[in-house]
Amino acid sequence: MDLVDGFAEEAERYRHELRVHCYRMLGSFDDAEDVVQETLLRAWRGRESFEGRSSLRAWLYRIATNVCVDDVRRPRRVLPYQLEPASFPATALPPRADVPWLQPFPDVLLDRAEEPDATAIRRETIELAFLLAIQHLPPRQRAVLIFRDVLGWSARETAAAVGLSVAAVNSALQRARPVLREHLPAHRSDWTARDPSDDERRLLARYVTAWDNADPEALAALMHEDIRITMPPYPFWFEGREDALRSLIPNLTPAYRGHWRFHPTTVNRQPTLAAYLQPPGAPTHQLFALDIFRIEHTRIAEITAFETTDHTRYGLPKTLEPIAAGVRRTTR
Repeated sequence: MDLVDGFAEEAERYRHELRVHCYRMLGSFDDAEDVVQETLLRAWRGRESFEGRSSLRAWLYRIATNVCVDDVRRPRRVLPYQLEPASFPATALPPRADVPWLQPFPDVLLDRAEEPDATAIRRETIELAFLLAIQHLPPRQRAVLIFRDVLGWSARETAAAVGLSVAAVNSALQRARPVLREHLPAHRSDWTARDPSDDERRLLARYVTAWDNADPEALAALMHEDIRITMPPYPFWFEGREDALRSLIPNLTPAYRGHWRFHPTTVNRQPTLAAYLQPPGAPTHQLFALDIFRIEHTRIAEITAFETTDHTRYGLPKTLEPIAAGVRRTTR
């Protein structure tokens, strides 16, 4: 290949996997998009200096990693339970736009990935819990762990990508792994590395049925006793089955906010319900939020609800038509 003449087309092949890499580094889909653009721009400007001592893929990863590490303006991404204790405020607090919230990643983009990166987009390394855990690592340690334990690069390849010696890479990895284990959920070793299982899909179908039937007891039966519900960009969050139900029960009554419908999907390779709301007097259900579920031992351990109206990004329908009166709503 004539690198200069064919550079743009060849580099574009790696856009998807670079986006995933930058997302893991930054915990932000929007920031990852910006960094990938910056990476390809820097690579284009420096294409004539590329001497082929490494692969084009490795060179692009090195540029992208350096952009992520060097930009100290990008703060650590968080979810509400990292900011304050669980609570049940008497009145809803306003959203906080000043907080660097963790962002979800659309599975429709993960599904576009092609070799050689497809095996590196496994569920356990793209789930929200993993993304939050690695945010506790300093940026260069984070990069080392991603290259070694997620992408499977050798210590020598990693050293070249992050600008460290092989010995420093090995030392960074030894320090990073205990921190990662400390911040992952206790039962994560039991999780499957596959896409959502049939059991998880059935559990979400039961959740939707309980919701459609306005049955709080059926909802409670699906939850762990210490379930956690967060709703970024709102700073408050709920912990425990009792408060979780208190937060959900008003929404079971159409007079409270309107009618809800759910569309099953996956986000961050996790079982997800896209929540559509039909406010009183509105003709259709509009996309309102993505409810991302973490399921442990056949019970719901966590729901992270991200407000969004961006149906295109997640490959979702913009609206859902109302269900005729007297017909039970269903996702099937």
